[in-house]
Amino acid sequence: MKYATRLLLSYLFFSILSFSIIIIWVNKAIEHYSFITIEKQMMEKADICELSFREILTRYEKSTTQADASVLAKDVLEVLKASGREVRIYNNNLKLLGSAANGIEVYNGSPKIYRSNIKNALKGNYSYTVTNKSLIYFAIPIQDNYYQNAYVFEIVEDISYFYDIMDKIRFILIIGAGGFIILITLSSLYIARRTTKPIKYLLKATEKFSKQQFDRVELKRKDELGMLAAGLNQMGIKLNEYIQYQKQFISNVSHELKTPLAAIRGFSQYLYEGENEDKDLKKIYFHLENESERLTKLINELLILSRFDKATSELNIDKEDLSELTKHVIKEMKPKAEEKEILIETDLKNGVWADVNKILMTHAIANIFDNAIKYSNAGGHIRVETSAVQNTAVIKISDQGIGIHKNELFMVQERFYRAENSNLAKGSGLGLSLCKEIVEKFNGQLIIESEIGVGTSVSLLLPFV
Repeated sequence: MKYATRLLLSYLFFSILSFSIIIIWVNKAIEHYSFITIEKQMMEKADICELSFREILTRYEKSTTQADASVLAKDVLEVLKASGREVRIYNNNLKLLGSAANGIEVYNGSPKIYRSNIKNALKGNYSYTVTNKSLIYFAIPIQDNYYQNAYVFEIVEDISYFYDIMDKIRFILIIGAGGFIILITLSSLYIARRTTKPIKYLLKATEKFSKQQFDRVELKRKDELGMLAAGLNQMGIKLNEYIQYQKQFISNVSHELKTPLAAIRGFSQYLYEGENEDKDLKKIYFHLENESERLTKLINELLILSRFDKATSELNIDKEDLSELTKHVIKEMKPKAEEKEILIETDLKNGVWADVNKILMTHAIANIFDNAIKYSNAGGHIRVETSAVQNTAVIKISDQGIGIHKNELFMVQERFYRAENSNLAKGSGLGLSLCKEIVEKFNGQLIIESEIGVGTSVSLLLPFV
């Protein structure tokens, strides 16, 4: 997953999580404090009802005649019947003495009685029960002149409006949450892009560095990313200076060695051909000639690298048929393969074209083919294929040789590096690195697949034209 995507998802996750927690907390807080308001309103109404009830009760207690409880309840209901949606009066034995609904006294019926609510009120405290039909049963204890809880006055109110308001608040919160998520997503995208844009720029700069393209790295920022860009820029300058010095040194040394080496090779060949008496001396001359030939090949490769390090625009690039180039290399290298009794299998497709320099590309193919011969066992076989797959021209050379360790597959593409098991054949360690640089010069790629004791496959991938 890309860094920008991870940053966006992380920012969204924690933002939505935080907002969800806030919404839940706000919802609970509104519900809690709204219900406290309802309780306060009910208690204020209860105080008024209790005062009216006690006035009537006091009047009856001062009367000389003993009034029946049902008569008392009737008088109280006459005064307080409009105090709520429904009002009820109970005695201390939990008996319903009377009730009124919507301001009208009710003399029959069996209403739902919450006995635990009445019992709690008879203990001297306000008590209420809320039903699932959004009704609140608010019980008020009424004391007589002896401060005994003699009656309970119960008010029934419909608080569905409260739940309607809560539903509307929740709806507004959900709409707000949706808008917040959209805004936070857009802002997250903007922040992620702004944050990762300089990182992508620096990443491209490092990729160019790996290809020895040391363009100036500059970010007009005064933060850590700006400091990193400045550091990369200085590193690129130093690396470029070092590489250019190294290349110039190799080029100069190669040119200086070419002339004396040609003389050494010529004299050693003359001595070898002229010595017919001393066999040991002839062997020495032969060895001298072989080593001078090897050094000549090394110098030639170094000179190719020196020429190759020039800009691509200085190279003569044409549209070439890779199958024809490969066929020509096979024809030239076939005698060397026959010396080791190596069978060459070919599958060269027609029309595999790429924009390359013919001489350099031929050299690259020959180098890979030469390695396949050198590191193959006698009597083995080499398979050479060319094809065009998904706008990519492919040259693949596979052998049944000694193979390369997996941990060395990358290193064998570096200059002068030779694999640990490569001592059975002579080489300079420049072949694969030269092939890699040639292919990359033409916007291609070199891929090596190998297994010890099984063989190696080298694929040259180039843009198909």
